[in-house]
Amino acid sequence: MTAETGSYGSATRYPYFYGPEGRLVLVDSALEAVRRGSTTIGIKTPAFALLASHIKPVRPLIDPAEKIFTIDGHVGATGSGYIGDILQLIEELRLEAQKHRLNFESPIDIGSLAKHLGSFLHNYTIYAVRPQAASVIVAGVDQAGVQLYQVDPSGTFMRGSGFVIGQSADIALDVVQREYSADMSVEQAVGLSNKAIEKALGERPVVEIGVVTAQDRRFQKLH
Repeated sequence: MTAETGSYGSATRYPYFYGPEGRLVLVDSALEAVRRGSTTIGIKTPAFALLASHIKPVRPLIDPAEKIFTIDGHVGATGSGYIGDILQLIEELRLEAQKHRLNFESPIDIGSLAKHLGSFLHNYTIYAVRPQAASVIVAGVDQAGVQLYQVDPSGTFMRGSGFVIGQSADIALDVVQREYSADMSVEQAVGLSNKAIEKALGERPVVEIGVVTAQDRRFQKLH
């Protein structure tokens, strides 16, 4: 079959994926979905990593969706975008962590977990399927210390001390960058994440938070 007849062959499908400027059109659409999602923050210091995500209001009689997830005892994750896609990525992370424990009888390191998710998401950019419209932030502790990664719909993954994704992320990120300190306490990081999300949304938000510390090496929800 030719491109005119709808072939998905490798020689003909690429023009359908790239825009005039060489951008991946479907990935750009997935990133736009992330930008419309809940304002979500990751903050890391040498002592701990914290995840915070805005819980959007829902219709009466409907419970809000969970936003902070335990992946394994030492690692958690959150995300922004379509909740169905976020949940699929969370399950993929959990499965990879469980496989590692069964095969090596040890907890998976956070970098390997982020790399696996990046490869999983990258597969959606090279085949004729819809990319996952979700970006995920992963926080955990491994042999190298406290770790924080972000993975976006293209499969790109980054390590850092602060990430913000979702609605009005630029506004919230500006607050985090101005007030971040490597010496801050968990309580101060909670206050900073709440302040950043409130500034981004222009209202007092309901926020779900999870944290993992270098001391106890256990990821847990705070509230």
